[in-house]
Amino acid sequence: MAFGDVNLQSDPVRGKYAGSPGGGGWPTIRYYNKATGYDGKFAGEWKDANKLEGAMCDVFGKDENMQRYVEEMGSTSLCSVADGAGCTEKEVAFIDKWKESPKAEVEAQHTRLTGMAGGSMKPELKKWLGQRIAILSQLRAKDEL
Repeated sequence: MAFGDVNLQSDPVRGKYAGSPGGGGWPTIRYYNKATGYDGKFAGEWKDANKLEGAMCDVFGKDENMQRYVEEMGSTSLCSVADGAGCTEKEVAFIDKWKESPKAEVEAQHTRLTGMAGGSMKPELKKWLGQRIAILSQLRAKDEL
């Protein structure tokens, strides 16, 4: 994950970036992944964005809102397999189930779940799918060390 800050107002050609990310006003948060392609999507398209009150910088300045946004839009989890930091009870149970499994089984489960990622599903299921993939990715990386 990467975060960036671009000041388009400092450009002397004001209209040059009208169609670009951030060209419609500040602050602008966009996310990019395989599903969004190079154009990305605006944070205002996040299903919870309209439920949160205040300026975007205030809303996303709160750690819990930014974490929810990153996890949901990135289809990932900030849960650490190594020490359990940031994990929900559900994620801990999933870690416990898979942490002692043979590498081949972890690989097979990761492949299976990754194959499901492009499918249509309810947002809660998509989030849980992303969390499980992120956990299995960490378990795969741990085995490679």
